[in-house]
Amino acid sequence: MLKQEAEDGHHSLVDPEFRRDVIEGLARCPRAIQARWFYDRRGSELFEAITDLPEYYPTRTEAALLKSAGPELAEAIGPGRAVVEFGSGSSAKTPLLLSAIAPAAYVPIDISGDFLRASARDLAERFPAIDVYPLEANFMSPVKLPGDVETMPKLGFFPGSTIGNLTRYAAVDLLRAMRGSLGEGAQLLIGIDRVKSPDILVPAYDDAQGVTAAFNLNLLERINRELDGDIPIDGFIHEARWNEAASRIEMHLIATRDMAFSVDGRNFQIRKGEGIHTENSHKYGPRDARMLMDAGGWTVIGEWSAPDDAFALLLCEAQPRSPAP
Repeated sequence: MLKQEAEDGHHSLVDPEFRRDVIEGLARCPRAIQARWFYDRRGSELFEAITDLPEYYPTRTEAALLKSAGPELAEAIGPGRAVVEFGSGSSAKTPLLLSAIAPAAYVPIDISGDFLRASARDLAERFPAIDVYPLEANFMSPVKLPGDVETMPKLGFFPGSTIGNLTRYAAVDLLRAMRGSLGEGAQLLIGIDRVKSPDILVPAYDDAQGVTAAFNLNLLERINRELDGDIPIDGFIHEARWNEAASRIEMHLIATRDMAFSVDGRNFQIRKGEGIHTENSHKYGPRDARMLMDAGGWTVIGEWSAPDDAFALLLCEAQPRSPAP
């Protein structure tokens, strides 16, 4: 059953954080804009198209892992939890989890409101016995959950290796915010993409059909539309590169000529060959992933890996903090 969305979850027409991040990001050197601003409605639709591409392995690999691990997940998690999905998008993998564990409620959280509400309606129709509470919010800080689920045992769900989009310190901050949202004793099921050959990684973020390029360039379209910008979209190309030292794929928008443009009444210049850094996707080895979770306040209590170890699911618990020995 679809429940009414929390009233305080709605954003104003132009998110002030979006305005601030874009202006500051274009002014700094090197230029960078946070990847979370990809996800207006068009960006969310493009990302869903990316997940179906033959080069993009994470979605199908994680979905297969959720299916194969379903019975073990059900035993480890138990029934009757409120599933809180952070950055739910289309909730494409969510039915696999909900079918496996018999939860009492589902709370999808996303900053793309229209997309969130549409997917929540679809899921409520598919699972009429589960109460669905869509919440439009930025989950990078602790989020107040709907009153009906506050007393339920909770399972956070963060699939898609989205944690890899954040720098290490930002990832730790997010994990701590999730703990703050869910509370001590809660569980968290999180997808982690493993380190692998750049021959596999780079095409996953620079596909032959150009969908990822359109996804990246859509950020500029959004800036022009929402912040009264006049960025020449045709003056930029998409580039994905593997950064070995940082163990991450990076996405950039590279200027193909010298350009001047304005955003929100502020003037900017960019020279040919310069870029705007728009996304990171960090990849983690088994020990690195466990250390990250521990730093964020979560103890790993279960782990499931794909047959080729390309991807992993970690089940974690927010255990009481113990003093240092």
